Amino acid sequence: KMSVPDYMQCAEDHQTLLVVVQPIGIVPEESFFRIYKRISAVSQVNVRDSQRVLYIRYRHHYPPENNEWGDFQTHRKVVGLITITECSSAKEWPQTFEKFHLQKEMYGSTLYDSRLFVFGLQGEIAEQPRTDVAFYPSYDESETVEKRIEDFIESLFIVLESKRLDRATDKSGDKIPLLCVPFEKKDFVGLDTDSRHYKKRCQGRMRKHVGDLCLQAGMLQDSLVHYHMAVELLRSVNDFLWLGAALEGLCSASVIYHYPGGTGGKVGSRRAQGGSLSAEAGNRHRPGAQEVLIDPGALTSNGINADTSAEIGRAKNCLSPEDIIEKYKEAISYYGKYKNAGVIELEACVKAVRVLAMQKRSMEASEFLQNAVYINLRQLSEEEKIQRYSILSELYERIGFHRKSAFFKRIAAMQCAAPSIPEPGWRACYKLLLETLPGYSLSLDPQDFTKGTHRGWAAVQMRLLHELVYASRRMGNPALCVRHLSFLLQTMLDFLSDQEKKDVTQSLESYTAKCPGTMEVITLPDGLKLPPVPFTKLPIVKSVKLLNLPTSLRPHKMKSLLGQNVSTKSPFIYSPIIAHSRGEERNKKIDFQWVQGDVCEVQLMVYNPMPFELRVENMGLLTTGVEFESLPAALSLPAESGLYPVTLVGVPQTTGQITVNGYHTSVFGVFSDCLLDNLPGVKTNGCTVEVIPALPRLQISTSLPRSAHTLQPSSGDEISTNVSVQLYNGETQQLIIKLENIGTEPLEKLEVTAKTVNTKEKLYGDFLSWNLEDTLCQFPLKPGKIATFIVNIKVKLDFSCQENLLQDLSDDGISVSGLPLSSPFRQVVKPRVETKPLNPQESSKVGDFSHVKVRE
Repeated sequence: KMSVPDYMQCAEDHQTLLVVVQPIGIVPEESFFRIYKRISAVSQVNVRDSQRVLYIRYRHHYPPENNEWGDFQTHRKVVGLITITECSSAKEWPQTFEKFHLQKEMYGSTLYDSRLFVFGLQGEIAEQPRTDVAFYPSYDESETVEKRIEDFIESLFIVLESKRLDRATDKSGDKIPLLCVPFEKKDFVGLDTDSRHYKKRCQGRMRKHVGDLCLQAGMLQDSLVHYHMAVELLRSVNDFLWLGAALEGLCSASVIYHYPGGTGGKVGSRRAQGGSLSAEAGNRHRPGAQEVLIDPGALTSNGINADTSAEIGRAKNCLSPEDIIEKYKEAISYYGKYKNAGVIELEACVKAVRVLAMQKRSMEASEFLQNAVYINLRQLSEEEKIQRYSILSELYERIGFHRKSAFFKRIAAMQCAAPSIPEPGWRACYKLLLETLPGYSLSLDPQDFTKGTHRGWAAVQMRLLHELVYASRRMGNPALCVRHLSFLLQTMLDFLSDQEKKDVTQSLESYTAKCPGTMEVITLPDGLKLPPVPFTKLPIVKSVKLLNLPTSLRPHKMKSLLGQNVSTKSPFIYSPIIAHSRGEERNKKIDFQWVQGDVCEVQLMVYNPMPFELRVENMGLLTTGVEFESLPAALSLPAESGLYPVTLVGVPQTTGQITVNGYHTSVFGVFSDCLLDNLPGVKTNGCTVEVIPALPRLQISTSLPRSAHTLQPSSGDEISTNVSVQLYNGETQQLIIKLENIGTEPLEKLEVTAKTVNTKEKLYGDFLSWNLEDTLCQFPLKPGKIATFIVNIKVKLDFSCQENLLQDLSDDGISVSGLPLSSPFRQVVKPRVETKPLNPQESSKVGDFSHVKVRE
């Protein structure tokens, strides 16, 4: 029973000669495969004085029991043996040569020829001319290896051709031997060898065998003839196993004709076939074209009766692409009758699938593959199971069944870590699991999950990600565990149940306690890069808003200085250079300004999607354009909270344009940089703001008590304070104003203006006076210093109004408002709405009044 299937088999392998290349003694693996690669490169050899081409299939390991099926299908027969050995002295040579003979005996019954390549031996022995041994001083000094292989293949062809001619010749009177597969020999003991049934069986099997030899010898046309004759003979005696082989041979020859590039997946690796069909090989048959011209004379020279060959020539020798598949189905059904032919049946299914893949007939190919899955072989080893499932996966991939392909590859991955294996291959398991990702519409790039709807089955994807985490842990790579768990939590959050969310986060915290999650790209040994996974959903950000500075810190252009010629070194006028002019950034530009060195705020509206309290540590801003010191915050968001305002602060250290690109967090031990561009549906009022140089800050305090109510509402762009004093007409009082520089910049100038407002529009008087000389002597006012400014308040009114005014004055007094005092470095207050003063001439008519309330 053939026990080891070759899952890489394809139809064109039926025309190849099998050559085994093996080491003898101790040969370094690297050196062996270096020579093996050079040998296997000689896979096609043109036969001299002929259009025929020989194809060679090399193997460095081949089970001897498979070789016993060589009569059944000749491409399974080891016809050539090449051995490689190292020999450093003449003393070792006899023992080495003996090992060569022992190796030949293993395949002795089928070998056509053999060669021994000896490396390292020099001297008298190496100089003796030999046909079966080649000596080379070293692996580097072996230029003639390829030439010797070509000569070796020619010797194989001579033996092959002689066998073909010998068996194809009709020797009347000679008994045709009955070819058997190993398990049949006991069944034919005692049979009547003179019966017509037996003779037909012998003829049919031999005809099929000759077809194999013709195919290997590059005679495609002749092989078709022999296969057809074999099919007719074997069908008449119900020899189903060999009938299946004859049908499969017919399919193989037809495939070779229709697809000269091969069906094994290596496009262009095979040249057009030789023989009398070579001229037609470039012209593909139309669908349904079946006939191949047969030259009766050529067949007669090979010992086949001319009349018979002409009759076959008129038949449909070369199968059409559709008929190829039908014959494959028939052959596989015959193989299925024999439990010992499971390997043959399995390989036939694989060959048919490769052909159907070329024909783009995916559904039919899947039927063959499904049949291959259920073919019962012996108890396979774990390694053989891995190979079987991997090949099934590749075949499903070839026919476009990506999810089915991923399914079998995942089974192969699980097989790598089966409990029965003493040392589970977790690295191989992990590698195979990664290869299943495309079949399940799964990418390890979190950005692929921000572009619209979710693709694939989430439940299967989560299972696969869990398996990746487990394999990573068994490999001893906690960083991979963290990355895959982070990916699972970020991308599958919407599909996790509340309990699963708790379980995943607990696992993540246990892993990050040993290996915190980072934003670094993880590069795997095979070169695959795993991008970082920012937690943009923990918490979910709905809006981002840059806040203006508090009113007391907002910068204002000094209107009183706009018309003056100010030195370019003056800090009062700032004209930043616009570094970026892209439309998108212009659209994001905000109309207010931030100030270097002042604390700036950005408000985020966040949402916690988790069923438990979410602790966000080290949350801060990500910015570009200006050196920025982010002051991180720590949050604790209630379970499944609604929109929750979070204010992140920082201090710009330099000037220019600053863009808020996103924020960084630390959640469950994973550090994330979350960019706004990657957040779908986030509302923002702009992300770019201008940072101007640091400005002085002035704090003003007065000697008078604060007023109980304001004189008039503030416009919002100014800072005002109201103090109150009550004076009699003619009385004078000083208002002492302290000016303290509480900033980091010196105060260089001070401007003071005053306006007297009569709310009733009936009186006018000059109440305030001051002298700035003493105050300005203290300028420039350095940080931390205090200057004093004195304002004299003198009530001197002349009343000439109607009597009812006295009652109004008694009720309301006269309101006198002084403009807020401030540094021109920081702000100029918009002027209040003032009334036109009364004519001074009219004021002389005003009579005396006992006292007046003055509110400043």
